[in-house]
Amino acid sequence: MKLHFKDFEEYYSYFSRLIERERREEISQCLNEIRRMSGKKREKLGRAILNVRGSRAGRGLGGTYLVKYSRENFPKTEISVGDIVLISKGKVDEKNPKGTVYQKGKNYIVVAFNDRPSRYIYGKGIRIDLYVSDITFKRMKDALKYLSQKQDLLPIILGRGKIEKEKIGRIKFFNGMLNASQRNAVIKALQAERIFLIHGPPGTGKTTTLVEAIVQHVHFGHRVLATADSNVAVDNLVDNLKNFVNVVRVGNPARVTKSLLEHTLDYLVQFEPEYKKAQKLWDEIEKLVEERDTYIRPTQQWRRGLGDDEILYLSRARRSVRGIPVDVMESMAKWIRLEKKIEEKVKKARELEGKAVEKILKRADVICATNSTAGSEVLENCQFDVIFIDEATQSTEPSTLIPIVKGNKIIMAGDHKQLPPTVMSFEARELTHTLFERMHEVYGHKIVEILNLQYRMNERIMNFSNREFYGGIIKSHESVKNITLEDLDLKKITVKGWMGEALEAQNVIVFIDTCGNMPERQRRGSTSYENPGEAKIVKELIIKLFEMGMDPGDIGVITPYDDQVDYLRVCLNEDLLEIKSVDGFQGREKEVILISFVRSNSRGDIGFLEDLRRLNVAITRAKRKLIMIGDASTLSKHPTYARLINYTSLNGKVLSLCDDFRHDELQSRRI
Repeated sequence: MKLHFKDFEEYYSYFSRLIERERREEISQCLNEIRRMSGKKREKLGRAILNVRGSRAGRGLGGTYLVKYSRENFPKTEISVGDIVLISKGKVDEKNPKGTVYQKGKNYIVVAFNDRPSRYIYGKGIRIDLYVSDITFKRMKDALKYLSQKQDLLPIILGRGKIEKEKIGRIKFFNGMLNASQRNAVIKALQAERIFLIHGPPGTGKTTTLVEAIVQHVHFGHRVLATADSNVAVDNLVDNLKNFVNVVRVGNPARVTKSLLEHTLDYLVQFEPEYKKAQKLWDEIEKLVEERDTYIRPTQQWRRGLGDDEILYLSRARRSVRGIPVDVMESMAKWIRLEKKIEEKVKKARELEGKAVEKILKRADVICATNSTAGSEVLENCQFDVIFIDEATQSTEPSTLIPIVKGNKIIMAGDHKQLPPTVMSFEARELTHTLFERMHEVYGHKIVEILNLQYRMNERIMNFSNREFYGGIIKSHESVKNITLEDLDLKKITVKGWMGEALEAQNVIVFIDTCGNMPERQRRGSTSYENPGEAKIVKELIIKLFEMGMDPGDIGVITPYDDQVDYLRVCLNEDLLEIKSVDGFQGREKEVILISFVRSNSRGDIGFLEDLRRLNVAITRAKRKLIMIGDASTLSKHPTYARLINYTSLNGKVLSLCDDFRHDELQSRRI
């Protein structure tokens, strides 16, 4: 990964190439799967919905056309609000209509189309496929081009800028509970002229610190745009900001937490008089469209080379030309007149909506959106004094540029020791090296404050990660330093043997060594792995935790492999219990975490467990108890895992399931 760029041309060439590689890979993978996989299989995987019925569902903001697709026994699906979908009736083709999921219910989804949809997408037998959104890639490219105009920021981004500070007056903290490192981060963020990084290891209150920095900048008169890569992180910012500043959430309201809907642009705009006038116009437009469609559309088949003005003239003169009957000429003329009325009203409606939106955005102290939405038409003409980016270490550099080019100063929060952005193309793998990480490496301590007091977990759970990834500088707050399951009002149950030791409250960190007795396996055609033996151990431990009175919502099960996630969900059959990949638990925490490492083989092959950032995330989600299950002989081939097991033996318990341990000793009860 390049740290420095000699000029903008080199920077532009480097990232535009990576963006295009990632774009092509995403589209290729999506289309290949659609072509090679049956519709039923894609539906089972959650990436298609078959045999739905399409019906009109009114209009959305900006005059989009809404179509509702429903059926009985609606399948579980990955398709979510904001996703791009491909609509097919018969053959699935990439040229088919594409829309954006606007709303999702128990037995339906609503899709928004920018252009008036053809009858093709209505009626029975419709198939919906999750498709690739090209809009984010376009916004990345646009931001990349626009960066050349940001002469104050450009040298910084290229890695050749001069780091300077501004003087600030004495400040009063709005959050009086901030610790010393958090206060230092806020002060340094205010002093920074162009760029500052808040490095927040697990549980150290990164977002809390970022929110205080945002409020302070507003207090000093700055206009702020705050973004993150995910909707969940943006909502978290809005929730923390709403009591301190006037915050407006921009983005699809169906992707926003319900409790925050009153802060969304779509909600607020309804009360503006211009918007109400626009809605009346859209109603009029709908009626005009219905009337227009009763007449003959002047296609080339009917025009026979005639322009609109010629058709209107000939209609008034009641003349037949080029074999076009007079009644057809008059019908086309009526279609043209109505179309002109529709265009005028659409233009006026959009102008009115634009004025209503502009009023709300101007009143806002802080606008919150995802990185991608920062490049939307809604914010096209908005500029800001300061750009704040949360989850910056989970955003590719081109993604962070989308909001960055709208401001003069950047403050990013993240932790490059945790998960990187997801990049699908091997040829674009340099995108996993984020702007946050690159700036950290180029400018170092001049622009970084690391938060060093954590409020999440027992110190013994924290300390391995602290030593391995953060140089031992993280301390535990007294309120969590020695927390265990004993602090909770749980039942005392008698459990003998290794399971009793694993559940003992004082053993806050446990490693259960399967000793090679539970080998990994692969499903036919899958590149992932599963381990039924480890799944059985997880199941038995959870049964006991439930017997102790643990709430399913307080327990998390983490495994690096998707096939093991699927296997565990079937095995455990408990909807309230979260079972996710490591990526799904980033930023989360639970009272108890169980980790199934899966890999167990004679080769000592641990695959992508070698990505130690995943390990760091997995082992720092637990507050009171961490139970890890794996084959020590396989995992210990990697020195970091060997150190983890050794650390656990010194600070918790390593429990060995010896050679004569039989799989059927584990009960196969259903939870």
